[in-house]
Amino acid sequence: MLERYSDKMRARSATLLVSLESRLDRILQFWLVAAGLIAAARIAFSAPTGGGTPLATFASYMLVVVAPFASTLLALRWFKDGHLQPQPATRLARIGKWRTLTRFEAQRSPLYGTTGIMVSLMIGMMLNVPVRAAEYFTAMPPIPAVAPNWLSALHFAMTFDVVAFGSLYMIAFVAALRRVPLFPRLLVAIWMADLAMQLVTAKLVVAAGPLPPAVATALQSMLEGNVKKVLISVGLWLPYLLLSKRVNVTFRQRVPA
Repeated sequence: MLERYSDKMRARSATLLVSLESRLDRILQFWLVAAGLIAAARIAFSAPTGGGTPLATFASYMLVVVAPFASTLLALRWFKDGHLQPQPATRLARIGKWRTLTRFEAQRSPLYGTTGIMVSLMIGMMLNVPVRAAEYFTAMPPIPAVAPNWLSALHFAMTFDVVAFGSLYMIAFVAALRRVPLFPRLLVAIWMADLAMQLVTAKLVVAAGPLPPAVATALQSMLEGNVKKVLISVGLWLPYLLLSKRVNVTFRQRVPA
């Protein structure tokens, strides 16, 4: 019974993976249209009174929309033959006892590939982009032409955060899709950078000048929420990246000894 259920879940994940890969171009096109319309509506209905929307707002909103799209296209080119890239010279995942496989042996294994639970991780990385963008559009309205230092610093930090990590998580998504050997350590590096960015944002905004109490409270709550989300992801997925037989066969070409 359990084996039949497991086979059914693997078949469903494999179908979902094929659908993701074959429809990735449509997903990217939908993202451009939907995110572009949301950004335009945000500008139209929240523009500062007494003047037009500054160029900085247009530029930041455009970056939020275009950056994940462009980074995905670049990653698809970089990792076109990602599964053929060599294994890293130094192993960082040393937990457990493993036997090294040749590339041919690994690819013949029934555990080779990014189906199963890996699909959930990949979808989670992809969903990180619209969630982060939605939080940005909600929290960061168009700024006036003359803004206090703390608001300019907050605008810069939040824009950099959503643009950089929206792009990085999509690059990691493509790396997983193309079975790039460096994918696990790439994702861990992104998690670490994401945590560091929350601290940098707090210091940058605080250093720019005194914040209104309501803004300070909201900023603290937002940054703490971001840190918690990253830590939850690390707690859920890091053990899987280290110990999963599928991950080790696919990305490290090894099986339990």
